[in-house]
Amino acid sequence: MSLFSVPEARDELARLRPVLAEIVVLRADAAELAASLQDGGPPTDLGGLPEFKAAQARLDDLMSSVQATGAELKGFAPLLVDFPAELDGVPVLLCWLEGDEGLTWYHRADLGFAGRRPLP
Repeated sequence: MSLFSVPEARDELARLRPVLAEIVVLRADAAELAASLQDGGPPTDLGGLPEFKAAQARLDDLMSSVQATGAELKGFAPLLVDFPAELDGVPVLLCWLEGDEGLTWYHRADLGFAGRRPLP
């Protein structure tokens, strides 16, 4: 596993922004399609089963492309992306949560999201 510096992680996040934005849109579309496909669910203008399957396949591709960068996709709703790093010799994950403006948080690798702190 390769480690990111803070600037490298911020650059990678900037490159991933369009992918992450597409995941958010497709996630909502897939949820709406799934609801409409359930027995008695309200109809949707998004389509039916073929469109649902296509959305799922595209989501899989997009999530794989995030993971291929070395970043870790830890949450789907909301999106949570961690970038493995080291701060002062301590293994950490630089942490971006859907809605964050930039990459400004981290947590120790052994603590998880509950240990999330602002980057120094």
